[in-house]
Amino acid sequence: MTPIRRVWVTRAEPGAARTADRLTALGFEPVVVPLLTLAPLPGALNAAPEPEAVAVLALTSPNGVEAFAPLIPRFRDHPVFAVGDATAEAARAAGFADVRSAAGDIHALARLIAAEAPPGPLLAPGAREPAGDLPALLPDRRVQRLPVYAAFETHAPAPGAFDAVMLHSPRAARALATDLPRAASSGRLAVCISDAAAAPLRPFDFTQIRVAAAPDEPSMLSALGKPAAPV
Repeated sequence: MTPIRRVWVTRAEPGAARTADRLTALGFEPVVVPLLTLAPLPGALNAAPEPEAVAVLALTSPNGVEAFAPLIPRFRDHPVFAVGDATAEAARAAGFADVRSAAGDIHALARLIAAEAPPGPLLAPGAREPAGDLPALLPDRRVQRLPVYAAFETHAPAPGAFDAVMLHSPRAARALATDLPRAASSGRLAVCISDAAAAPLRPFDFTQIRVAAAPDEPSMLSALGKPAAPV
């Protein structure tokens, strides 16, 4: 396998820029070519229930926090349960006062809600095509999904030179699997946020597919390892 120096960042902006900064700080050369772009869904917030009809908010990404932002002043005092630390930080920065992080994936979020959330209806603003089914994981609680943004594939070609690629979601991995020529994976490393993100890559010729120990970017960067020495 080629020593790892140039790392293809496939996630959507604005997250891609943050990932690139972290890679640069670690000594890698980020190559930002997003496979997804995010956009708020027009009129989506009009379907939100009144604050008094909601007991708890569940947030599964910083993108969901951003798309829900116009309604945050009305829901500011509601307890918020976030899937991970980055989402929790985004929720606090947006003005939510009571935020708890599951520090994991959608299953960890469901367990935290089941153990600690007050009773009553739960509102889950998030992606039109979520990575997990929170209502199914909380069958004893009324959960209302509120799609507030959507991810669209960019169909951008792979960069001409890269040693490793980072996949932050199953959706990004499916986009890569759709458009990446199989030969372009040969001799290269793929680092995935989860087993679900790794699954679409199995038919390719990556020298190695590494899955992060936890579904977050610090674990992905740890799985990436150390950069090759500069030439």
